[in-house]
Amino acid sequence: MNLQSMTGFARAVAEHEGTSIAWEVKSVNGKSVEVRLRLPQGFERLEPAVRQILQKRFARGNFQATLTIGRAVGAQAQPVVNEAFLKDLAGLAKRLQEQFGVAAATSDGLLSLRGVLDIPETVETEEARAALDAAIMAALEVALNGLEQARQGEGAALALLLSGHIDTIEALTLRAEVDPSRETAVIRERIAEQVRLLMDASANLDATRLHMEAAFLATKADIREEIDRLKTHVASGRALLVGGGAVGRKLDFLAQEFNRESNTLCSKSNAAAITAIGLDLKAVVDQFREQIQNLE
Repeated sequence: MNLQSMTGFARAVAEHEGTSIAWEVKSVNGKSVEVRLRLPQGFERLEPAVRQILQKRFARGNFQATLTIGRAVGAQAQPVVNEAFLKDLAGLAKRLQEQFGVAAATSDGLLSLRGVLDIPETVETEEARAALDAAIMAALEVALNGLEQARQGEGAALALLLSGHIDTIEALTLRAEVDPSRETAVIRERIAEQVRLLMDASANLDATRLHMEAAFLATKADIREEIDRLKTHVASGRALLVGGGAVGRKLDFLAQEFNRESNTLCSKSNAAAITAIGLDLKAVVDQFREQIQNLE
């Protein structure tokens, strides 16, 4: 499955027996699937089905779907003229003109009188309504296909960015692993120098206890576990990106783990080089997490 961004837009149009159908659907970031619908009056019956389709098809995002329905000119109901009534009115108008000299009646004036011209309401059968609903839902499916493609296009771009961030995290982790400050001889010499300085400063210090404390601090400052966990998280991140699908929440949790190890690396550091690497890790992890917020 491909990764999907949570942002996208698509439009689909169709025609059914003189009725034009247009769907516009768009989505933005959201913690879950939230749907807002704009349906024409009389089409509220479609809302449950539309919501169900969106909730089944997508895992995250705020969605807005707008349906527009239009009747083609040829599909309008034809007006019906009450010719007998019109004839009577025309005769009356002529007599009034002859007897009283009133202005002659016009055709548009006569047709505007109530009862002369009638536009009957279209009676829609259950079969016709079901067929129209099916056409509307088919158009929605086309729009959702377009929306999914748009989200996948942005998702592919996000995948490249996230993969680059993971590569950087791995490179920094390997730099920390091979940094000269972590060599046993360097650590031993640094601690020995600190012990000598303390012994010179006070002759009353217990040398045995001091060496024990130094050994404890050296063990506490070891970042082997953090490096191993960072490597594991790098492998997990790559597997999630390759697997695809709705992995946004999992990657967000992974970003928290990356951040935790980066913080521990900085707190345990006993060398400026390791501290600098830890700070660089925190910066790239922040970028990684920011991009994940756009991912389904």
